Amino acid sequence: MKKKILIAFMLLLTGVFSVFGFLTFNNSVSSNEKSTPTIATLKPAYSVTADTKEVQTRLKKWGYYTGNVDGINGPKTIAAVKAFQKKYGLTQDGIVGPLTAAKMGINLNTSSSSSNYSSNDRYLLAKVIYAEARGESYTGQVAIGAVVLNRVEDSRFPNTIAGVIYQPWAFTAVNDGQINLEPNATAYQAADDALNGWDPTYGCVYYYNPETATSSWIWTTTKVTQIGKHVFAV
Repeated sequence: MKKKILIAFMLLLTGVFSVFGFLTFNNSVSSNEKSTPTIATLKPAYSVTADTKEVQTRLKKWGYYTGNVDGINGPKTIAAVKAFQKKYGLTQDGIVGPLTAAKMGINLNTSSSSSNYSSNDRYLLAKVIYAEARGESYTGQVAIGAVVLNRVEDSRFPNTIAGVIYQPWAFTAVNDGQINLEPNATAYQAADDALNGWDPTYGCVYYYNPETATSSWIWTTTKVTQIGKHVFAV
């Protein structure tokens, strides 16, 4: 009888220790899971945005950036921004704030995008860019497109691309028929950049060639910048 009681007691102790060991193991696993973050809770080192791609595209075009246009705001992109800022005497913080964006021709406050315009708008914009500025630098071509779009947003002008371009006596290329020339790939690219918000003119609604301008009125406008042969004004 005593032997049976002893065996039962030993079995009971074995069960108690087994349960205790299981609970201890579970607590240890639970504690480890809390102290070690899972993949889902880890934050990426850099974010991906369309704005970063826009910055990379411009910096690559100008020779500051040599990496891929991938939208990753990594060390190469930041270094390229700092190099650009150094060139233009800006604070070298690697951040594209208002001053740096303005120098890059990027309007941080623009609400315009290519999605707001039709394929015909894009075609007309490329046509006027090619007709008015095919001999200018790429930036100079984008600038012509930007002026057209700035006029669309200005209450003093028609509120459509077609209306602005074909407003009487607004563009020499319309008057002399050069608007009928077919735009090349560069003109289309410049149109796309303008439609996506790049404004090298900083909001100008006028431009002219000081060597050939005949209107006395144009000289009363305020010069903002000059790109190639064209003066851009407000």
